[in-house]
Amino acid sequence: DEEELESLVTGFHFAYGFISITLLLTIIGGFGVWKEKKWALIVFTVGMILCTLYLIANEVGLLIVPSQLKVLLEDDYLSMLPLSKVNETEIAHLNNTQSELKCCGLLSYRDWDYNIPKSCLCAENSMNPCVAAPRNSSLFIEDRIVMIYAKPCLSIITAQATKTIHIASGILMGLILLWVGSIASCIAILCQLNKKMETPKVVYSSEAKAGNYTSLMEAPDTEIT
Repeated sequence: DEEELESLVTGFHFAYGFISITLLLTIIGGFGVWKEKKWALIVFTVGMILCTLYLIANEVGLLIVPSQLKVLLEDDYLSMLPLSKVNETEIAHLNNTQSELKCCGLLSYRDWDYNIPKSCLCAENSMNPCVAAPRNSSLFIEDRIVMIYAKPCLSIITAQATKTIHIASGILMGLILLWVGSIASCIAILCQLNKKMETPKVVYSSEAKAGNYTSLMEAPDTEIT
């Protein structure tokens, strides 16, 4: 628990730092566009490229994680079997999972042997598939059919974990595309600033318009006199 808390705090600090850097780069980029400062635009572009490369690395990792996570979850939960011998903490966790996901057992309700918990009981008018509890189970009541959830929990747990990762991957991909667009826009602005600096300014002079031509026109009159 302490290790999980430390890793959670570390992850929070890292996320806070990453968001702060991104916000600072955005401010610098906005200043560069407003004041047409090349150095600010260059800092923004380089910083965002580095951040985007980091996000791309995470995206690649998220594409690999689902299959590995499924194996890890299956190994972790299957190590609890048989469920009739798990400790109180694990029983409380499994009961919460079964109540929330409307399932029973890991691979089957038979994982509980005869001690099927009440968290497996089907709610009235449940839309989830249910089956009758075995007659020799702890839930059995004489002359009454007791219904329990038919679906096992492990497949639902792994499916939800995989779905969560896919959603996170989609959000991350959208963020990457947004940042790539901002980088491209910043590069385009830099190119426009370079063209503006390279274009020579045309200066019009009143002397160039009339001065020299007037003296040429007046020269013959002076010679005749």
